[in-house]
This record gives sequence, structure tokens and C-alpha cells, in this order.
Amino acid sequence: MTESAPPFATEPVAPRRSLRYGPHPSQVIDYYGPAGGAGRRLTVLHGGYWRERYDRSYLTPAATDLAGRGYAVALAEYRRVGGGGGVPGTFDDVAEVVRTAWDGAPQILLGHSAGGHLALWAARRDPARTTGVLAVAPLADLTYARQTRLSDGAVDELIGPDGDPAPFDPALLPPPPAPVVILHGTEDTDVPVEVSRRYAAARGGVLRELPGAEHFGPLTPGSASYPQLLAALAELTQGGHADGHTR
Repeated sequence: MTESAPPFATEPVAPRRSLRYGPHPSQVIDYYGPAGGAGRRLTVLHGGYWRERYDRSYLTPAATDLAGRGYAVALAEYRRVGGGGGVPGTFDDVAEVVRTAWDGAPQILLGHSAGGHLALWAARRDPARTTGVLAVAPLADLTYARQTRLSDGAVDELIGPDGDPAPFDPALLPPPPAPVVILHGTEDTDVPVEVSRRYAAARGGVLRELPGAEHFGPLTPGSASYPQLLAALAELTQGGHADGHTR
């Protein structure tokens, strides 16, 4: 059975506190849960094909649930296309988020969709602060996404129609030194599972395909696939991740 997709925009849940890491309105990090101990710090990057009209609010229920399970969650906003983002703004912001979210302490990067792409990119750029990556339905192969014109050419909006994807494409960059787990629903119509298959074939990591899951299910508390997210996070925080691919 296919999971139903929840609305992208949900009523946001207020954070415990917020931190501004720059002057732009989108340069903000919201914190949920405890202050965080080693292995329990999560930095969360939302999706929306890097576009301004999509923000972090739809992930606040997941951030709240994870905080209730003892994780320290930093839910980050960043400049998006149409609001000062693209190259270089989006990437500058994500790099700054990883540098400042936990005062330089190591963290797990949890990214969804376009945020999964950014998490994989950031883990390669800043390995000293990244202990693991959990990428959910990530846009992990920009070249393929551009060739297939996913979301009406969103990659061209991000890097420019003549932009070189190589510096920003996880499928072309060396894999992050930290362990990588990818969750991708087989019924995802927003980011086809083939994107993750291509990334895993080229760069490794653990790919777990979720039968019947769509784009939002793995990050929706109470869904059939949400336990898979919790299990993957437990493995990454405890250092018990598996090597290789599972489908």
C-alpha cells in the first residue's frame, strides 16, 4: 500500500530557541529538545527543490518528535532560489549552518529532498564536523536531475542554466568520510528513487528503499515508514551502521 503524502506546509511547532547566523531573514536556526550530547546532535536541512516558496515549517513535527526522543535538533533555514539563494548563497548558508549550529561540535546531518543533497555536499565539505549523514529522498545526482528536468528545471535555477554542477553534485564529488544512509520510498513521485540508486552506485553508502513510501512519509511521525528513519538515526548515533547497499 502506498502512503499518502501530507501537505507540504503544516502548522509550525515553535522551537525552544532560535539563533540568527546572518542578517538575512532566512539565516536562522531553530532548536528543539535538549542542548545535546555527543552523538545526539542533529542538524536538519529541509527540501523544496531549493526554492524560496518552501521553508522549514513542514519539518517542525519531526523535529519535535525527535526532540522528545532525546535528540538535540537544529532545524536550519537558508537562502533559497528567489530569495537570495542559488549559487553561492544557498551553499554559503549551509556551510555556515554546519559551522555554527553546535558551536563547532560534531553533528549528524539529516536532510530531506533538496536538503538531502545539501547534507551530502556539506558532509564532503566539512568532514571534521560531520559524524554521519541521513539523506531522505535526496537530490543526490544533480547531473541526472538536470538531464531529466526534475521539477521543471530546478537544477538550472539553483546553479544557472550554464552553471557547472561538478562543485555542487554529490554524485561527482568524492564520497563523505562519514557514514551515509539513504532512505528513499519506492512510490516517490517528487524525487524518483532512481536518483538515489545512481548516487549509491557511484559513491556508495547504505541505500534502503522503502516499499510503498512516498516523498514525505519517512519524515512524518506516525507514518508506516517513519520507524525506518528512527532506526537509521539510532545506527548513526550508536556507530552501528551497516556497510553496503540494501534494497
